[in-house]
Amino acid sequence: MIHTELHAAGVHDAQLRESYRYCRRLNAQHGRTFFLATRLLAPSQRPAVHALYGFARYADDILDDLDSDADTAERARRLEQLAAKFFDGADHSDDPVLAAVLHTARTYRIPLNLFDDFLASMRMDLTVTDYPDRAALNGYMRGSAEVIGLQMLPILGTVGPRSAAEPYAEALGTAFQLTNFLRDVNEDLSRNRVYLPADELAAFGVDRQLLMWCHRSGRTDPRVRSALAAQHDITRGVYREARKGIALLAPASRPCVSAAFTLYSE
Repeated sequence: MIHTELHAAGVHDAQLRESYRYCRRLNAQHGRTFFLATRLLAPSQRPAVHALYGFARYADDILDDLDSDADTAERARRLEQLAAKFFDGADHSDDPVLAAVLHTARTYRIPLNLFDDFLASMRMDLTVTDYPDRAALNGYMRGSAEVIGLQMLPILGTVGPRSAAEPYAEALGTAFQLTNFLRDVNEDLSRNRVYLPADELAAFGVDRQLLMWCHRSGRTDPRVRSALAAQHDITRGVYREARKGIALLAPASRPCVSAAFTLYSE
């Protein structure tokens, strides 16, 4: 199937084809839900989506590879090295992820500032562990979530001006990210991070100390349950807004996005 996908996407160079295969394997191994949804895309679209996933995964591994003994300074150096390579104008055929994502960005004319915004949020993860309010969290999600939706739009296609679909693509990226935050509260606490607005948690009597107590003890607390239920309600509202944009996508892309919408939102 991957041969058919690469042929349909017009990728014929042997080394570049292997780069896309590598990204596809990353997606299949680490992003199972997302990977399953991509099976509903046209074969010609799939390699580009896998490349975008591969790049996001690349940065994420620099930040959170628990098997690495790299300290914050070393992770920052590696992230800056990744950014420098991405923007230096070379094709980086020796690096499969960079080769594939750079080819994808050129092929679909994805604005490079979107990748810059993404990397800016990844840098935040090196030092920022808490978000005092929704505005601060939204600032982080600009690069970690909204731009992912915007990167996808040129690949998915739209039935009208792309600008009309952009707010909904941003909203869907945000909704997916908020779902991940809620699913991964415990995992994030193990990395000393809380991706929930502190002031909204405080309204239910929840703070970092209580969350850490739940994490370490393996027990829950009614205040935490209430706070998380409120976060679920907010996230559902973002999904309701994002759903409006599916009809603005090219018809061939709607089944994939609808499937991802259902898998993440339920």
